[in-house]
Amino acid sequence: MKRLIALIIALFLLLAAAALWVVADLRRFARQATGENATPQVIEVATGENFTSLSSRLKQAGLITSARRFKWLARAKGDDKRLKAGEYVLAANMPPDEMLDILVNGKVLLRRLTIPEGYTLNQIADEIEGLGIAQAAEVKALASDPVLLNSVNCPGTNLEGYLFPDTYFFPKGAPVKVVMENMLHRFNETFTEPWRQRAAELHLSVHQIVTLASIIEKETGDPSERPLIASVFFNRLKKKMRLESDPSVIYGIENFNGNLTRRDLTTKTPYNTYIIRGLPPGPIANPGRASLEAALYPAQTEYLFFVAKQDGTHYFSNNIQDHIRAVQKYQLRRKIFSKEQKPWK
Repeated sequence: MKRLIALIIALFLLLAAAALWVVADLRRFARQATGENATPQVIEVATGENFTSLSSRLKQAGLITSARRFKWLARAKGDDKRLKAGEYVLAANMPPDEMLDILVNGKVLLRRLTIPEGYTLNQIADEIEGLGIAQAAEVKALASDPVLLNSVNCPGTNLEGYLFPDTYFFPKGAPVKVVMENMLHRFNETFTEPWRQRAAELHLSVHQIVTLASIIEKETGDPSERPLIASVFFNRLKKKMRLESDPSVIYGIENFNGNLTRRDLTTKTPYNTYIIRGLPPGPIANPGRASLEAALYPAQTEYLFFVAKQDGTHYFSNNIQDHIRAVQKYQLRRKIFSKEQKPWK
């Protein structure tokens, strides 16, 4: 009997020692990186994938030394059922503990989407397609979604002007609608209530301010000139003069080839501000904060004209005689305009 008890105790101690060794081994495994290689690898976890499959792939990729231990580590922590689908950036110099934290807490790889100020809806659609989020055609179709239009109180037929230029981060597989909702949310965050009140003081709707800001955005070479360019357009509107903005004309030309001609300037479209009076029916691009602010708070000047100089700035004048002289000095003498072009502005 004593021998049996002694045997049981010895077996128990052996099992306890083995268990302690397994725990110690698992702890060492959890804290010790496979190597010093810091080269990142993108590992994509499919929806429904389990730790057995993932552990094998991590072992094959040289990121961990033992698939079995990694699976046990996840089970010991209660993480084996918490694996989240997505793209993850892992490296061999990461301890398995750190990898596990990334994988089960959904610290997915985010793709960077940068929308420059003044980009049009078509350009934004191309950027989104380039990131593999959605086809450009889908983006443009969604830009006419009544729900999205209503979210920014846009009275137009699409979201041109309201897709706020900024840098955004999205995981792979993010629905394109979520991407666009983020842009619209940023617009609403930027165009605050005081700005809405200021628009009302100017007797302009938010849509008109966004439209004017988009023209300012496309006309401005030097950012410091935005308020001055805004003042020109405000002064022309007050005098019921046509805006005569080349970028607005260009926006109304389908498949514009880069050469603005006299025929273009005399062809009637809703966006040809050499023909129509007042603002075009909607924005011609997506303006940034500075252009929106310039449209709301233009400089106080008497300028009615501006002409581009070769350094990216403009020469401003308040009468046609000075403007014609400026055109001759800064554009005609440098042969910037062809015979078919009209250098009024």
